Amino acid sequence: MKNANLEAIWNEYEHAICAFLRSKVSNEDDIDDLKQEILLKTYQNLKAIQDDSSVKSWLFQIANNTIIDFYRKRARNQRDNHLIADDLWFESQEANLKQELSKCITPFLRALPEEQAELLALVELDGMSQKKLAEEKALSYSTLKSRVQKSRTELKKLFEECCHFSFDQQGRVTDYHQKDAGCDRC
Repeated sequence: MKNANLEAIWNEYEHAICAFLRSKVSNEDDIDDLKQEILLKTYQNLKAIQDDSSVKSWLFQIANNTIIDFYRKRARNQRDNHLIADDLWFESQEANLKQELSKCITPFLRALPEEQAELLALVELDGMSQKKLAEEKALSYSTLKSRVQKSRTELKKLFEECCHFSFDQQGRVTDYHQKDAGCDRC
């Protein structure tokens, strides 16, 4: 990679990596350990990347593989080799749920007021840090955080208007069904 600068890459994608880790791992200590492991792997393999445009996908592939390795190691270390059902985040059922629900994000974002949709798209989808966004928008960090939280709440309401959700102990969606056939937003 021509302009390989670990610090710049990490500053740009750290927030998105953390959000990704939190969606897959419930324990904050494990998340911190995995983040450090991903940073180390990034440093060790930075020269392998050939094209600046593929940095994000490359970095998330490292993160995904690190998480898979984490769960495999945990499974091997358990004495009776029985996995806890909540740890099987990579099961196809959850992947199917996420894939199905991801189709609704764009229509629901469009249903939000423009400012809320823009904030969520930048923070949640593009992985921009809230601090950086606050600077760009000339807002205080706490004000921006409040607006992002309010936007998340409004997006959640739109999902809940259409569907009933079931969650596991870590708050991850385990099942859903439409409340009525009249919800055709996604």
